[in-house]
Amino acid sequence: MRFLFLEPFYGGSHKEFADGLVAASRHRIDLATLPARFWKWRMRGAALHFAEAIADFSAYDGLIASGLMSLSDLKALVGPSLPPSLVYFHENQLTYPLAPGEDMDIQYGFTDVTTALAADRLLFNSRFHFDAFFGEMPAFLKRMPEYRPLWVIDEIRKKAAVQYPGLCFPAGQAGRGRRETPSGPPLIVWNHRWEFDKNPDEFFTALAAVADRGIDFRLALLGENFQAVPKAFLAARERFKDRLVCYGYEPERARYVAWLKQGDVVVSTAIQENFGISIIEAVRCGCLPLVPNRLAYPEILPEAAHADCLYEGQADLEVKLARMLTGFAGREALRGSLSEAMARFSWDNVVEDYDAELAQLAAKHEIRRSKSETNSKFE
Repeated sequence: MRFLFLEPFYGGSHKEFADGLVAASRHRIDLATLPARFWKWRMRGAALHFAEAIADFSAYDGLIASGLMSLSDLKALVGPSLPPSLVYFHENQLTYPLAPGEDMDIQYGFTDVTTALAADRLLFNSRFHFDAFFGEMPAFLKRMPEYRPLWVIDEIRKKAAVQYPGLCFPAGQAGRGRRETPSGPPLIVWNHRWEFDKNPDEFFTALAAVADRGIDFRLALLGENFQAVPKAFLAARERFKDRLVCYGYEPERARYVAWLKQGDVVVSTAIQENFGISIIEAVRCGCLPLVPNRLAYPEILPEAAHADCLYEGQADLEVKLARMLTGFAGREALRGSLSEAMARFSWDNVVEDYDAELAQLAAKHEIRRSKSETNSKFE
C-alpha cells in the first residue's frame, strides 16, 4: 500500500519519527517536508503549500501528518481526493508552556482541535500526553463566551489512542554496562533542545552545586538549537570550561551515539516532555537517567528504577546527581537493566502496530472508494 507523509516541521523528534517510520514500515511511504523553522507559520500555512505541491493526493491509500499542520484547512483545499488521514501529535498547543513574556494565541489551540476533529485517526506519543490534551480541552473550549462546542471532546476521543514512537536502534543490541577502562571523571550528558521548555537553568544550578561539593565530572552539552544560543548555555560554557568535552549539536548520528556511549549520567530538567526520545536514546546507550518525577518520564522508565532515577525538586536533583556520580550499590546492574528495558521502543518492536494502523486507514479508503463508485452508477 502507498501512503503520503506530510511533515511541515522536519527536525528534531518530528524528523526522527518520520524517517524511522518510512524506513521501518512494510508499506511505501512518500515523505514531503518543510524545514524545521517558523512553527507558527507552519501551522497557519503548511496546508496551502502542500495542497499546491502534491500533484495527486488520490494516488495514495492514506495520509499521515504531524499535528503542526492544519488538517482541516488541507481537507477544505484538496476536497474529496484527500485520502483518510492519521495525525500524530508529538505536542499540542493547549498544554505547551509559554515562553517568558509570551501570551497564548488561542488560534493555535483551535487548530489542534480542528485538526484532531478532521482526522480519521489520532495518535498521541504517550499516555501522559493523551491525558493532558483531553484534560485541558474542556477548560480551553469554555474560554469561548458562548456556543461552546464541547461535543467535539467525545468525537475526538473516540478516534484517539496512544502509540509510542519508534527509535532508531536495534531491538536486540544492548547498550553498554560498566566502563571497563574509564577515560576520566564521570561524563554528564545533556542532549535536549537548547530552549526554555527544557529548563537549562535548573540543570546548570545543579551542576554548580555538585561541583561546589568537590565532585569531579565532565560535561557534554549536545542537542539542537534553532535560534540564538540561550544565555544559560553561554554562561555554562565559561563556568564549566574546564569540564566541557562537547559543546553544541552533533549532526552526525554515529558521533552523537558515540558520545552517548561514553556518558555515565543523562539529566533532564524539562518542564515540557511528552515522550523523551533523547533520554531513551541515552539510556539505551548505557547512561543512567536522572529525570523529574513528572511529565512522561514515570511512564517510560520501569517502576523499579523510579526511586533512583526520578527526583522531586531542586534539592533532590542535586543529592541524586551527586549519588550517581560517586556510586551506589547496584548502580551498574541498574544501568544494564535500563538499557535492556529501552529495547521496547525500537522500531523493530513497534512498527507492526503502525503498519496495522495504516492498513486500517487504507481499508477506510477502499470503503469510501466503493461507496463513491456505487453512488456514481446511480446518478
